[in-house]
Amino acid sequence: MGKGDIKSRKGKINRGSFGASRPRKKRNVATRKAKLGMAKK
Repeated sequence: MGKGDIKSRKGKINRGSFGASRPRKKRNVATRKAKLGMAKK
């Protein structure tokens, strides 16, 4: 289990992919709404 292992975190970092062992970072709701122009004024 190292850089060549696709299922491990190290392997996913090496390949630049995401999955169960390396989920994408979640942005908070306020940031998402502000970007879409849905923020309350």
